Amino acid sequence: MNEINIKDVIINLIDTFFYAGKVSLELREKGLTKEIKSDNTPVSNGDLEVNKIVTQKLLELTPNIPIVSEETSHNKSSSNLENFWLVDPIDGTYDYINDLEEFTINAGLILNRKPVAGLINAPAKNRMFYTYGKNDAYELTNGKEIKLDCSKKTKKEFVKVVSYSNKIKPEIEKIHNLLGVNEFVRMKSSYKFCVIATGEYDGYVAEPRACEWDIAAGHALLENAGGTITDFEGNEILYGKENFKNPSLILKRSEDLKY
Repeated sequence: MNEINIKDVIINLIDTFFYAGKVSLELREKGLTKEIKSDNTPVSNGDLEVNKIVTQKLLELTPNIPIVSEETSHNKSSSNLENFWLVDPIDGTYDYINDLEEFTINAGLILNRKPVAGLINAPAKNRMFYTYGKNDAYELTNGKEIKLDCSKKTKKEFVKVVSYSNKIKPEIEKIHNLLGVNEFVRMKSSYKFCVIATGEYDGYVAEPRACEWDIAAGHALLENAGGTITDFEGNEILYGKENFKNPSLILKRSEDLKY
């Protein structure tokens, strides 16, 4: 792979992500066409249009880097991917098609099987997040760029986390107890990673579920903002695994969630 300037690539993608977000909302306003995929999950014309917008720009900027997207079959059969993009054009499709707000547009750059950069736009929230390297993670909202460093915004000695369900499984409850969790709030999509990177929440725990394109951009954002991500055994999470399936996850704003 030819060397690329990661910062330049990410900065050049920001307008595309704003545009994709605008298109996603306009299509929803007009009324989406929906169908059920073979894995029994919904997809809409909005997912497919956003996928086209994002992948075309990625091909223009980084023509030599393969793209793996949730909504296409390209490169999914490759067994030796080390450097590639992971794209989830609409993460949180249920929220998207039901006029809710916690859906996101995602692209994460994987180099040597590790997430190094990425973008997440939450258009209905009017929040854009991006990162292009260690200590370079940002939110851009209403023209104002804010550097993210996982500084705690919840009250001290109170641990507030996000969860993908209102019903906590015993294995997850056990980890919550070890982390000293006082409260959890249900939240959809990769928006979870963003609000931990901003310090609005302290963490997230999940058993193996979903796929790598759901978490790659958020992983890069949170880690580059100073947070940590491991599986339940404390192992580093690498990408390009068989079927692109995720392991268990523990996201932490910091090692000491109380401060």
